Amino acid sequence: MSKFDILTPVLPESVADATVVKWHKSVGDAVTRDEILVEIETDKVVLEVPALDNGVLDSIVQEEGSTVISHQLLGTVAVGEVVVTKQADSESTPAERKGAALTHNDNHADALGPAVRRLVNEHDLNPAEIQGSGVGGRITRTDVERVVAEKAQEGVQSAVENPSVLSANRAEQRVPMTRLRKRVAERLLEVKNTTAMLTTFNEVDMQPIMQLRKKYAEKFEKSHDVRLGFMSFYVKAVVEALKRYPVINASIDGDDIVYHNYFDISIAVSTPRGLVTPVLRDCDRMSMAEIEKQIKLLAEKGRDGKLTIEDLTGGNFTITNGGVFGSLMSTPIINPPQSAILGMHAIKDRPVAVDEQVVIRPMMYLALSYDHRLIDGKDSVGFLVTIKELLEDPTRLLLEI
Repeated sequence: MSKFDILTPVLPESVADATVVKWHKSVGDAVTRDEILVEIETDKVVLEVPALDNGVLDSIVQEEGSTVISHQLLGTVAVGEVVVTKQADSESTPAERKGAALTHNDNHADALGPAVRRLVNEHDLNPAEIQGSGVGGRITRTDVERVVAEKAQEGVQSAVENPSVLSANRAEQRVPMTRLRKRVAERLLEVKNTTAMLTTFNEVDMQPIMQLRKKYAEKFEKSHDVRLGFMSFYVKAVVEALKRYPVINASIDGDDIVYHNYFDISIAVSTPRGLVTPVLRDCDRMSMAEIEKQIKLLAEKGRDGKLTIEDLTGGNFTITNGGVFGSLMSTPIINPPQSAILGMHAIKDRPVAVDEQVVIRPMMYLALSYDHRLIDGKDSVGFLVTIKELLEDPTRLLLEI
């Protein structure tokens, strides 16, 4: 009987190695062509390795947790026809029934992305018991978190009704850091130790943009099949400000300053694996509708664990929006080798002075963290003021004035 090797995918030049995080099959299990056999995690993305043909998993060479490089042998599959026999639920164990649900339930297993599947496994949930709210019954991260919260609430209620349970629940769980979390930690320390990072603040009156969205949101969505959010305004304002202050769009390479004549903007996105920064490329050539569509696509890919190396590499400037989580003010950390990052925050009604009158306006704090080795205070403040002025008079974004 012939066999084929299961090999680590080709890793990009910037990624030295990867970790085997999950085998979806055990030795002796039947596999079908294109079925996902194993997941490999780099410090940026999770890569899925599919079966090249039908057969039976013959061996596993690299166990979960092993460090591997490009083209390294992970295991082998004996090629042959697969005969799937369906066991009756009464004859199967709970673990087998759970595996069957993961493998054969079209409404659940097929709808699980890598990130969602990992959450399900981490919390020992049965996907067949989770009501999916996504398209076609697809299970989303929100669905899994809802079930986890419900189970936690049940545990709290049980402890309240039976105080003796409290002492039994004082357990600890030790889990290894993911490669992404370790890489983030390394980069944060690198920024702290190798840059002269300062942060400057300002605030912006969001009423003009909110009125514009209220007036045109419905027409915009009908015309472009995407909602008109705040982020497209932020991106457009940042691009225009970068054109006026090119040093903000530059980076330090050794003893050289590299000025970029293109505008690739990184957008901070929260995913089940941690914070990642996919890149919107050539933002100066994109319309607001194109920006909104691309942001929506990247957010969905991040949520489902489908971001690629290409989605995450590059970027000259980063925008992070802590306001979606309720942050009123923060000092964002630079995303190296970039030289600056803009933090947007929660929009709150506050009393402000307008034309010698005290009025209530929806205000938002802006924070620009920058590398003072390259960027002077005058440029950083001017850059932030430009963004403030453009957001407070969004017509200028369309006229590019």
